Amino acid sequence: MKILVTGGLGFIGSHTTVELQNKGFEVVIIDDLSNSSEKVLDGIVAITGKRPVFEKLDLKERSKVEDFFKRHQDIAGVIHFAASKAVGESVEKPLLYYENNIGTLVYLLKELSQKSRASFIFSSSCTVYGQADKMPITETAPVKVAESPYGNTKQMGEEIIRDTCNVTPGINAIALRYFNPMGAHPSAEIGELPIGVPQNLVPFITQTGIGIREQLSVFGGDYPTQDGTCIRDYIHVVDLAKAHVVALERLLGSKNQENYEVFNVGTGKGSSVLEVIKSFEKVSGEKLNYKIVDRRPGDITSAFADTTKANEVLGWKAESTLDEAMKSAWLWEQKIRK
Repeated sequence: MKILVTGGLGFIGSHTTVELQNKGFEVVIIDDLSNSSEKVLDGIVAITGKRPVFEKLDLKERSKVEDFFKRHQDIAGVIHFAASKAVGESVEKPLLYYENNIGTLVYLLKELSQKSRASFIFSSSCTVYGQADKMPITETAPVKVAESPYGNTKQMGEEIIRDTCNVTPGINAIALRYFNPMGAHPSAEIGELPIGVPQNLVPFITQTGIGIREQLSVFGGDYPTQDGTCIRDYIHVVDLAKAHVVALERLLGSKNQENYEVFNVGTGKGSSVLEVIKSFEKVSGEKLNYKIVDRRPGDITSAFADTTKANEVLGWKAESTLDEAMKSAWLWEQKIRK
């Protein structure tokens, strides 16, 4: 069965491609390489023994999207990762985010709506909840006004998918609202490979730990948390990748209760920035040079998941600890710097 993975050479996309191929799916990857590298294909092959089909394609070019689906009419499902994802950057460049995250989604759904049956997994985010009133966050928590254009594109994306599913019986979709992916494949063949300045905490930590960056900036030490730093739910990327496969199999097997469903994907446990730093120091044996600086625009105090629905309805559960995820991230950082 052929599955399209957009952004499949990115951090989460590459790990999901591995899990799909391990389950026997035939994978076709679309990626514009704006935040990834074609070399990731070699890592996927090293793990799975199979090279997925890859097409360098910018999903913002509608004619090329149409042409792709004409050439691949046997696509049974799509896992859509391709999107710009940095909160801070989205505040500075909102139009870039709306064009890249919303326009591309519309073009994909237009193609899928012409098929008699299609399964669609959407890479959503806990940012849709904004600053939630209580923790942990359940799927029924109100979707508040977004704290950033990035968060807004995820809210709008979900609304677009839901509205499409309402009038397109052939499309079944699941939005996975994930929290904070981190780590790397235990083989250290693939991992997070930010181009330029990292947008996530963990690569900043590992790059500082290995000496590429002189110091780590911790944005805000005066939040109302146990140590003053933000709290997030850090999930191992392999656990997250497996959630996508389980969600896809749910749709392909017609086990979904509605044609549009939403699941939180996290560990159910919140960790502060300082706790993540301590985890790094523990697994690496390195002392990290960090400094607490002013808060960053768009950041919220705390966000961690209630994963009951994913555990019970989806039949998926995160298995790795923070230390295990951090150790894999450190091994990956060491490998790519050799």
